[in-house]
Amino acid sequence: MQALWMVWGSFFFATMAVGIKIASRDFNLFELVFYRGVVSVIFMALLLRARGTPLRTPVPMMHAWRTLIGVLSLGAWFYAIAHLPLATAMTLNYMSGVWVAAFIVGGALLYGQAQRQGPLLATVLMGFVGVVMMLRPTLDHNQLFAGLVGLLSGLGAALAYLQVTALGKVGEPEGRTVFYFSLGSALVGLVGIAFTGGLTSWAAASWQSTIWLIPIGVLGALGQWCMTRAYSRCSTLLVANLQYSGIVFGAFYSLVLFGDQIPLLGWAGMLVIVASGLLATVLRTRALPDTPAQVP
Repeated sequence: MQALWMVWGSFFFATMAVGIKIASRDFNLFELVFYRGVVSVIFMALLLRARGTPLRTPVPMMHAWRTLIGVLSLGAWFYAIAHLPLATAMTLNYMSGVWVAAFIVGGALLYGQAQRQGPLLATVLMGFVGVVMMLRPTLDHNQLFAGLVGLLSGLGAALAYLQVTALGKVGEPEGRTVFYFSLGSALVGLVGIAFTGGLTSWAAASWQSTIWLIPIGVLGALGQWCMTRAYSRCSTLLVANLQYSGIVFGAFYSLVLFGDQIPLLGWAGMLVIVASGLLATVLRTRALPDTPAQVP
């Protein structure tokens, strides 16, 4: 099933996050964005060449919009991470699934199909409840601005995902979409480095941090490719729901690699996320309508 690409994408993103957590001990966020982008550009360029896919695109403005909104969303999320508790920043970013559902249902209302979208919308909201149960976000009164930025990161991510769907509908190869997003990320990271004092010397960084720089880029490219394929080829609401699986993968990594404990409410939230994904999959197999791209 095409939507399962989102589960693979979430796994790659969660594994990449492990590398970012380790590498961030010696490299700042702009450096990590830059290295991720550069490695992803090289990786995707080689992959596209091997597949015989040209880099030239007939829809450059669509790629420009997807890259711009995606990079802005990423920057907003990094800001939220720096100024909010991690759980709160992640929850606000994962509201992208709710925003996607809101946009889809809003469009369905215009065409009189809102009731037909209702069951899948309910599974998206159910999955987000599971996210909140697992992360238990908090927000102080002096963090309202950062909270707003975090909220906008989720909104921006939703717009980027919908643009990915649109690119799929016009027949753009997933690899090309990932290539241009990676290129934009590398450029933004380079600009950020210029304003933060330059690159950290590899000799000054630990080998544990340095060794993750290439896997971060490869995992990021694979995650983006899987996510792009899922949003391009399958039900948008189903994919938005399965995206929450990243929280489950992240929780297991935290438990096994970093010794973080998962409370009973967190385990219950994990079950809610899994149940919502299974329910959404069952509903989709019963041919609930949506607007997946038709890609040969």
